[in-house]
Amino acid sequence: MRHAAAAAVPLATTVAMLYARLAASLTGPGPRRLAALLPAMALLPVLPLALPYYSYRGFSAFVFVWLGEFKLLLLAFGHGPLHPALRPLPFVFTAALPVKLVDAAAAAAGASASRPPPAAPAATFKFVVSSAIKVGAMAAIVRVLHAKEEMHRYAAFSLNAVFMYCFLDVVLPALGAAGVALGMEMEPQFDRPYLSASLRDFWGRRWNLVASAVLRAAVYDPFRARSGDPAAGVLAAFLVSGLMHEVVILYLTSRAPTGRVTAFFALHGVCVCAERWWCARQHKREARPQLPRAVAAPLVLGFVAGTAFWLFFPAIYGGGMDDLYLAEIAGFAKGLGLGGSWTGEN
Repeated sequence: MRHAAAAAVPLATTVAMLYARLAASLTGPGPRRLAALLPAMALLPVLPLALPYYSYRGFSAFVFVWLGEFKLLLLAFGHGPLHPALRPLPFVFTAALPVKLVDAAAAAAGASASRPPPAAPAATFKFVVSSAIKVGAMAAIVRVLHAKEEMHRYAAFSLNAVFMYCFLDVVLPALGAAGVALGMEMEPQFDRPYLSASLRDFWGRRWNLVASAVLRAAVYDPFRARSGDPAAGVLAAFLVSGLMHEVVILYLTSRAPTGRVTAFFALHGVCVCAERWWCARQHKREARPQLPRAVAAPLVLGFVAGTAFWLFFPAIYGGGMDDLYLAEIAGFAKGLGLGGSWTGEN
C-alpha cells in the first residue's frame, strides 16, 4: 500500500504543477495568483509523507517543501524561475525538480524553442567518469560504515558527509542532464566547492546553486531592497536557509528540531558578513584582500566541516539515524542485485 502511494507521487506532482501553470496564466502577479496557487502549495508538504524511506522523504522534502514552495511563492508575485509562458514540460521539470533553466525568460518568450546544442563528447565523457568515480566512492563508504564496530563519531560524520556530497553531485547533475536531453538548457548545481576561496565563494557560487538562486530571489533581494544593506539580506537568507533545513531534517528523521542546524547557518551568515566587511576594509587600505586559493580553500573547508561536526551533522546522523540510512541503502542495493558489492556481504 505504501509503495503504491509512493508511485503516485510523480503523477500528483505533475498534475499539481500543471494546475499551477494554468492558475498563473489566468491571474496576474499578486494576492489573487497566490490564492489560486494555494491548492498546489498545500499538496507539496504532503507528498514526501507518501514515500517509504527516511532518505527518500528527506530528499523529496528538500525538493517539494523547500524549493517547490519557494518557486511557487515567487511565481505568485511574478518572479522567476517559473513563468506561466513556459511550455508545459519545462515548467513542470523546473517546478518539480531541483533544477534551473539557464535563461527562463528566453524560454518563456519562445527563444529557446530550438534545442540547445548537444553537450560536447568530452563533457559527456567527463560527467560519466566523474559520476562513476563518485558512485564507487559511495559504495566504498557504505562498505566501511557497514563493517564498522567502533568508529569515532567525527570519522563517521566525515564519511557520511562525503557520501552526501557524492550523492548530490551525481543525482542533481543527472537531473540537469535529463533536462538537456529533453531540449532544456540547465544551470549546474555544484561548481567544485572544494576549491572555494572564501565562505562567500562556497555558499554563493559553488554549493547547491539552485537553493542559492531561490534564496537570493525570495529572501536576499527583498531584504536588501527594503533595508538598503546587503548584510541584512545575507543574514535573512542564512536564517531562512537554517529554518528550511530544520524542516527537511524533520521529514528526514521524524524528530523535533533542536535549533542547532539553524544556529549553524546563522553562524555562517554572520561569518560571511564579517568576511565581506574585512575584504572591503583591506581593499580600501590597498592590501591584498584574499589569501591564495591553495591556502584559502583548506581553511574554508576546514571551517565548514568543523562547524558542521559541531552543529549540523548530529541532527542528521546522530541518535542512530546513520544506521537506519545504512539499512535503507543496503536494502536498495540488494533490490538491484548489488547488495554484496555495497555491504561486503557474500
